[in-house]
Amino acid sequence: MDDRNFLNEEAEVLKQYPVEPYFAEDFGKIKKIYTRTGTFALKKIHPYEGTDFVKHIQTLYQKGFNRIVPVYPANDGRYAILHNKSLYYLMPWIPNEIKENHQSERQMQLFRELARMHTLSAKELEISHELKKEHYEQTLKEWEKEEEFISGFIESCENRVYMSPFELAFCLYYSQINQAIQFAKQKLESWHEKTKDQKKTRTVILHGKISTEHFLFDERGYGYFINFENARQGSPIQDLLPFVSRSLKTLPKRSDDSIDWIYAYLKYFPFREDEMQLFMSYLAFPAGIIRVAETYHQRKTELDERKFVQRLQKQYWLLSNTGYVVTKMDEIEKQKQQAKQAEQEGAQS
Repeated sequence: MDDRNFLNEEAEVLKQYPVEPYFAEDFGKIKKIYTRTGTFALKKIHPYEGTDFVKHIQTLYQKGFNRIVPVYPANDGRYAILHNKSLYYLMPWIPNEIKENHQSERQMQLFRELARMHTLSAKELEISHELKKEHYEQTLKEWEKEEEFISGFIESCENRVYMSPFELAFCLYYSQINQAIQFAKQKLESWHEKTKDQKKTRTVILHGKISTEHFLFDERGYGYFINFENARQGSPIQDLLPFVSRSLKTLPKRSDDSIDWIYAYLKYFPFREDEMQLFMSYLAFPAGIIRVAETYHQRKTELDERKFVQRLQKQYWLLSNTGYVVTKMDEIEKQKQQAKQAEQEGAQS
C-alpha cells in the first residue's frame, strides 16, 4: 500500500488530532502513524460498533486499572471520528516486544491482569428467581434436544448394513460425547440448586474478545489490553470461556497449561461455587461435535466424506482435550471442598 495515498485518504481524520503525520504503515485495520511527536495507532472500525467501549475504558481507568492502551480524544473531545462510513480512533503505538522464551509468562500475565480488571469492576446485580429458572430450563431443554438427536443418529448409524466412514467414526466417539453431555447437565443442575435462593449475581466489565493478540507488551515488559470494542457488563465466565475453548482446539494433548492459566486467574479473582459449576458445565458441553453431526445428517446434496470426517475428528480432539481439563478441575474443586470441610470439622471439635 502506498503510504502517501494512505495519508491523503486519512488526512481528514488525522486533522482532528494534534499530530503531524509524515509516514504510515499498514497493519490491516490498524495503521501505524509516525509523527513528529511520537508513533500512534489509528484503528478503523464499523460505525455500528459505536464508541460505547470508550465508556468502559474510562470506568476502568477511574477504578485504577491502567493496563489498557488508552484512546486519545480528538481536538473537540470526541473519542472516535466518523469518516467515509467508518469510525476511527487513535491510540499510542505499543511495540509488543516479548522474547520467545517468555511466551508462557505472556498468558500468565494476561490472566492476572484480566482477573485484576474483573476484580476492580465487579459489582452485584439483583436477579429474579424467575429469570434464573428460565435460563436453566431453556438451556436444559436445548441440551436435551441435542441429546435426543445424537441418540437417534447413533441408532440410525447402527441400523445400517454398511456405515459410511463418518458414521463409523461417530459411533466410536459416541460414548465420550454422551459422557460430556451428562457431565455438563450435572453441573448445570448443581448450579441451579446452588443459586435457587440467591437474589444477586456478580457482574464485571468484560473485555469481550480476550486473546494473546489483544494483549501487547511495551519495552518494559508490561502488558496492556487492546480491542475493547466488544466490552460490556456481564458474567466473568464470558471472558474466560471462549479463550480456554480456543486454546483447546489442538491435536490431542493433556493441556495442563490451560489448567494453570485458569487457576492463575482464579488466584486473583476466585469464582464462587455456583460460577465454577456453570463454567465447567458450559466448557464441557460438546456443542461443536454435535453441530458437525447435525450438518452431516441434514445434508441434501453429495458431500466430501473425507472433509466431514476430518471436521468430526478435530471436534473429537477438542472434546478429549476439554474432557481432560474439566475432569482435572472437578478433582481440584472436590479436594478443596473436602479440605474446607475437614477444617470446619476440626474447628468445631
